[in-house]
Order: sequence, then structure tokens, then C-alpha cells
Amino acid sequence: MERAGGAATKSTRRDVLRVASGAAGVAAVAGAVGGAAYLVLDQGADVAPPRAADAVEVDLSPLATGQQVMVFWRTFPVFVVRRSAQALATLRDPDHFGQLADPNSKELQQPPYAQNAARSIKPEFAVLVGVCTHMGCTPQFYPRPHASEPVADWPGGYLCPCHGSRYDLAGRVFRDFPAPYNLPVPPHRFVGDKTIRIGENPANVTFDFNSILQI
Repeated sequence: MERAGGAATKSTRRDVLRVASGAAGVAAVAGAVGGAAYLVLDQGADVAPPRAADAVEVDLSPLATGQQVMVFWRTFPVFVVRRSAQALATLRDPDHFGQLADPNSKELQQPPYAQNAARSIKPEFAVLVGVCTHMGCTPQFYPRPHASEPVADWPGGYLCPCHGSRYDLAGRVFRDFPAPYNLPVPPHRFVGDKTIRIGENPANVTFDFNSILQI
């Protein structure tokens, strides 16, 4: 793949659901009740972060395959993605592994329950802090492989608009780009088949998000 030579092409897809949590710090996708507000926005739209919350709940049931919801936890943007079977197969492909800087997630950028090829508890759903580990920009979401967009031979994943760093759909950074580490995975657990609580670990697991190498 060729390095991006300039500013990233602005996405025109409407694959990103950005969710601003209410005062209680609880967010949900479509069908929310209470104080949560939700919008479907173009990739480049600006969303002001709400007040910090120790835990944020995300209802995954409206999230279609290939879509992403963005919520805020501790003022960090967090991406929650529902990945397709094809995307999961790519994440496990040995040829794909060879393009990554840290394919086995050996660097401490995730809790122990996310140190796997999918970097998640349930392979279908990724939970990633959306802050590039190079200089803190928000990577843009381009989930589908494409021959030319946003760059040549795009495999699907994230492209940082600032300096061209690339991540796959597990948040693993590609080799030979500025970002030094994979995207962080925050503490999270399932509180039902289709509900994630970000900011809390599963039972009997201790993981301090402050211990990660870089955000």
C-alpha cells in the first residue's frame, strides 16, 4: 500500500453514528430513552465531548454490520464497531499480520481479555479509543476494502487525517507509518447480549486504563 501523500479524502459514507451521552453518562444508539441524544452524521462533522463519565452503556442492537457508533468516555471518543465475517477473516489472515507493527498486541495498549486477533471480548464487536497514538488526532472510519479510496489498495480500517497513520478494524497500526502503537482498548464488559458497558472490566478481571503505554 502507498503512504498517503496529503490530506485524507473526506468520507461521504454515513457509516458512523455519533452519540453524545447525557448527564448520567449513559449512551445508546437509535431508540434511546432518557437524556441521550443521537445523530447520524457525515465523517467530518464535529461533535463536542460531553462531561466525563466513569461508565457508558451502549445498546448494540440497532448497529448494523459495518457500522460504527462513537460515544464519549472520560472525554475520550470511543469507537464501537460491528464487524463483518469478511472483516474478521482479514484480521486473522497471515498476510495481513505481516503488514502490522504489533499484530499480536504485545504492547500494553489493551486489557488482557482483548489481547487476541480481534482485540475484543466478542469478535463481532470492537471497542477502541479513537485517538491516534501519533499526535492525538481522531482517525477516520473507512470500513470497506477499496482499490483507490481513501488511498490505494485500502484494506478497510482507519486512516488518520493528520499524518496518514493507518489502523485495521482491530485498531492495530500498520508498519512504516508515524503512529507507534495500536489504538487503545478501554475497559469494557457485556451486561447483556447486545449491551456494552465501557469503563468496567468483566468480573474477576483487574485492568487499569492508566497503565497503557500511550493515548
